[in-house]
Amino acid sequence: MNHIHKSSSALAKLIQDKKAKVGIIGLGYVGLPLTRAFINAGFKTLGFDTDQKKIDQLNAGKSYIKHIPSEWIKPHIDNGNFITTADMSRLSEADALLICVPTPLSESRDPDLFYVESTTESIAKRLRRDQLVVLESTTYPGTTRSVMLPILERGGLKVGEDFYLAFSPEREDPGNPDFTAEGIPKLVGGIDQQSGEIATDLYSRAILKVIKVSSCEVAEAAKIVENTYRCVNIAMVNELKVIFDRLGIDVWEVIDAAKTKPFGFQAFYPGPGLGGHCIPIDPFYLSWCARKAGLTTRFIELAGEINMSMPNYVVRRVFDALNEHRKPLNGSKICVLGLAYKKDVDDPRESPSFELIEKLLGKGAIVTYNDPHIPTLPPMRNWKEIEKMQSTPLTKEFLEAQDCVLIATDHSAYDYDFIVQNSSLIVDSRNATKNVKNGRNKIIRA
Repeated sequence: MNHIHKSSSALAKLIQDKKAKVGIIGLGYVGLPLTRAFINAGFKTLGFDTDQKKIDQLNAGKSYIKHIPSEWIKPHIDNGNFITTADMSRLSEADALLICVPTPLSESRDPDLFYVESTTESIAKRLRRDQLVVLESTTYPGTTRSVMLPILERGGLKVGEDFYLAFSPEREDPGNPDFTAEGIPKLVGGIDQQSGEIATDLYSRAILKVIKVSSCEVAEAAKIVENTYRCVNIAMVNELKVIFDRLGIDVWEVIDAAKTKPFGFQAFYPGPGLGGHCIPIDPFYLSWCARKAGLTTRFIELAGEINMSMPNYVVRRVFDALNEHRKPLNGSKICVLGLAYKKDVDDPRESPSFELIEKLLGKGAIVTYNDPHIPTLPPMRNWKEIEKMQSTPLTKEFLEAQDCVLIATDHSAYDYDFIVQNSSLIVDSRNATKNVKNGRNKIIRA
């Protein structure tokens, strides 16, 4: 038996017997649910994160993500099935290393692979035979092969012989109780045949359905396509919202009417801008990749421009609404409802609410916010001036004191009848007040 078969069979046996230790790098909204999936499947996991506060919180048995309860974390910390650490020298202890780190954009909207590259460098220093490395972070096609592989092979070990490398895009949908990390079909693409088979075998032990594709590039491109599809369709309904508003037509009613067609139509809804770590970012990764190949992505870039213009549109609607009440935006008290990027989650990443607040403050408004899921704003790279804001309780007296309440996120926890009843003006960017019966004359759609 040659070395390749010995190596792969040894790791495959560990995976088959569920004795492989799974290391997950990045314990955020992707890494922590993935950890739960592998622990529930019977694997011991070693969780890595550079944020010592997260490690301390997890070791105390406490969760910082709403849909991963502390009641689940504590017993697995106590029994040793879930070990967390910020010590990257322990990377060699894991048989499989799954990378779930951020892939943001630079200020010029180019891919920022700092976290992927630095994590790969840390792994390369400790890489040993019979280890599987999988990137889950969304990126442009070619990242796994052209960026990660040269770093990992720098020490002399060869992929497909000594270690294995694959890409398997995360598909988390925070706040959606119908889809968990265990239940969402998983794509896996290996750097070579051997790597693809080993990675598929691992994920198949913890995920309900795993689809092996021919290469890591196909898996990388599939993730970009998924999010570009959503970005383009959301841009279309955002543009329609502006058009139909000018024509005096309710865009939400139009969409609800259109979706009664049982085929050929999927409903997307407008909003104040895009949020989350995928849809506002991933299409720009594809545009950058196309530019490198000497191509343009006019359709995708236009969609990005439309979505990025929506905060300006909403602020203009606030300005116009206040003007109708003979009030200037400068000096008006405005409460923004919802800091999370989507309803019923505690995830503020890339939330359009931050841009709304910044623009309103820039025009002289006195801005507060309320979000039942985000009592205090976390430290943020791009919004330093507002990161210490805290959620203000929605009392009758507070609402009555506001010149305008701007609904940016339509959380189910809000009592919209109470909010409308006690506010003098509502600007609703999410159609959250559609079922409110009394006080509709106070509501402006945006």
